[in-house]
Amino acid sequence: QVQLEESGGGWVQPRGSLRLSCAASGGTFNRHTAAWFRQTTGKEREVVAALRWGEGSTHYLDSVKGRFTISRDRSKNTVYLQMNSLKPEDTAVYYCAASNSRLIVSSLWDGENYDYWGQGTQVTVSS
Repeated sequence: QVQLEESGGGWVQPRGSLRLSCAASGGTFNRHTAAWFRQTTGKEREVVAALRWGEGSTHYLDSVKGRFTISRDRSKNTVYLQMNSLKPEDTAVYYCAASNSRLIVSSLWDGENYDYWGQGTQVTVSS
């Protein structure tokens, strides 16, 4: 049973940066798809970035392209989300998720396709 633990959230001013980490235990990300979601009160959960572990391809929500980067460290069994040029509208609880299968691109955006979830970490962007 894979367990995911996020860290790195917090408060930052607009145009600042944060890096979120997601460490997996009880299993590995190998052959999994990993993703970062976010959710704010009253809004649906949305995928921010996804990484197909085997080939390393990355995919992003349009509103974060060029600002956010998802990456991995195989040796640490960890996925990261580097967030730069943060905006107030990026404020949300961010969740790490992983799928048991290597999802096709069209399936990356649906949270129902992910099997494991972290507890979430709050990111607040304000002045």
